Amino acid sequence: MGKVTVLRLGHRLHRDDRLSTHVGLTARALGADEVIYTDDKDDAMLASVAEVAGKWGGKFKVSYVEDWKEPLKEAKKKKIKIVHLTMYGEPLQKKISAIRKEKNLMIAVGGAKVPGQMYIAADYNVAVGSQPHSEVAALAVLLHEYFKGKELAKKFPKAKLRIEPQASGKKVIAGDRN
Repeated sequence: MGKVTVLRLGHRLHRDDRLSTHVGLTARALGADEVIYTDDKDDAMLASVAEVAGKWGGKFKVSYVEDWKEPLKEAKKKKIKIVHLTMYGEPLQKKISAIRKEKNLMIAVGGAKVPGQMYIAADYNVAVGSQPHSEVAALAVLLHEYFKGKELAKKFPKAKLRIEPQASGKKVIAGDRN
């Protein structure tokens, strides 16, 4: 597998901070290498995702660009395939085999209103369930299918914190830092 970038379209300051934060955290936890936020700049939200990545380890990049078309053009130039998550797309289960063959991906996760140009620019417009639901859920399912579940065993080097799994209760310990 190559590099997986998540492009969060249409972030709205003060309205989407929690949801956009969860897009970034889900992307990181389930195997993506980077998240790029677009539209309204939200330094607090960007810092929050970067802080979690710093504490819990791994290499994960968090960035912002105003215009969503910029990273899309860059991806196209590098022949990176664009997967657009939309409830109007083709069923994920019909496209996942083709998507898995792609080494590098940019996964576009929509906001309030996705411009029609996104549907045209995408190499794959895919739906998780063809029903309205959370873009975070759709991202999680896509990443899980793309990585065939291997992302659940991913190690996060240089973690300052680590969870020790428990049948009951919570246990957070100092990370390995290596």
